[in-house]
Amino acid sequence: MKKLSLFVLSTLLFAGISFAQSAKTAEWPEMKSFHTLMSATFHPAEEGNFAPLKEKVAQLYRASKVWYASEIPANYKPEETKAILNKLMIQCHDIWAQVDAKASDEKLKQMITEAHDSFHKIVGECKKDK
Repeated sequence: MKKLSLFVLSTLLFAGISFAQSAKTAEWPEMKSFHTLMSATFHPAEEGNFAPLKEKVAQLYRASKVWYASEIPANYKPEETKAILNKLMIQCHDIWAQVDAKASDEKLKQMITEAHDSFHKIVGECKKDK
């Protein structure tokens, strides 16, 4: 009986630690979705391949809107985060408009780089100190 109690206790403890770890890493699913699209468009553009950006720009904008509308986690500064999310959403819309207007690749690279910088401000500077 003592071995069974020890087994149950250690199983519950392990499950609790696993749950706490997964809660830490999956803190903002809308950010993760946006990041997936940002990576798929920015990094190829950085290398001179603008096809992914041109193909996925509408999805990028929609993901920015969803992210903007989502609840900001407690470990982020709410005012600063909301302001930069708004800026990022506008940047993504503007990129979409420029893709539709057949802007130069140079212009698109500048714009996606600025949007990428905004993304990193949110991920880095908007987090509260630990």
